[in-house]
Amino acid sequence: MCTSILQIAKDGSHILARTMDWHALYVQPLFVPRHYRWQSVFDNQWHTNRYAMIGGGGAHHNEIDVSDGVNEMGLSVQKLTFANGSHLVTRPTPGQVHLAPYEFSFYLLANFASVADIEAHIDEIQLMSGAYAVNDIGDSELHFAVVDRTGRTVVIEPTHFPMRVRENPLGVVTNSKDFDLQLARLGQYVNYTDDFEMETVPLNAPRVTTGRFSGKPVPSGSYTPGGRFVRAAYYKERADLPADEQAGIVSAWHLLDSVAVPKSHQYRPTYSVYRAATCSESLTYYFQPYNRLDIVQLKLTPEMLAWTTPKFYQVANQLRVTPLN
Repeated sequence: MCTSILQIAKDGSHILARTMDWHALYVQPLFVPRHYRWQSVFDNQWHTNRYAMIGGGGAHHNEIDVSDGVNEMGLSVQKLTFANGSHLVTRPTPGQVHLAPYEFSFYLLANFASVADIEAHIDEIQLMSGAYAVNDIGDSELHFAVVDRTGRTVVIEPTHFPMRVRENPLGVVTNSKDFDLQLARLGQYVNYTDDFEMETVPLNAPRVTTGRFSGKPVPSGSYTPGGRFVRAAYYKERADLPADEQAGIVSAWHLLDSVAVPKSHQYRPTYSVYRAATCSESLTYYFQPYNRLDIVQLKLTPEMLAWTTPKFYQVANQLRVTPLN
């Protein structure tokens, strides 16, 4: 369970923020270089990255598992649970790229510069079930939130193949399989613009609702995927537009407060083990594990593009305070 929120600041910065709801924290900030070679867990085939990236993840077999990040071209990607929504490919098709579902976010960041670039090659990629896997790849159902520097924001869903690349000018994603149903439910709380209703929202439109909320109900505090979707979108549409990246990160963290799941193991097995955000323009990754109330920042600098080995950053998951005496 996770929640993704895109904000577009007044200066054009694209800030893609998220909570990661899981059983435990397995993610740390990382850097992956250009030309990094890795082996898919599905079929042991080797792949070589085109682009360097930063993000959150960890080493996994002969590859790196990346949950969210931004590459040197400003493409930002997140993977989120897609409960009961995936229809994975069973038998490999010759000539296709075959991946375990959880490898797809890493593959996108490694190989593509924009949403249009992904669209041009999406029919070459299949996300596989474990039926013909060389190794045990588990049973992961995921979909993927993507934004690039042009402001084009989409959700990629493995509901059929070639995969569906769905425009998402609302900029909010949770875990439900029926996006249209979520939008219909959200319509009980907001009034959509005519452009949104007609699917003609221009790029970088910061709002897709009219801003008129009079007579509408206030969202509930439910932590279900639908409840988090409505709440995230509702408060995003009401919040002040941030002026720039710095203000956008502050706004994102407060918006995520409304959907972050506290530890409550007696009632639910998962909680918001971390929050993260990327900025496509500055190539910056922000990360905050559950027990740490300050944010760490990692920038993909020009000097790092010459690095040849991955780097993993160990961030302490504990409270840090600033003493005043």
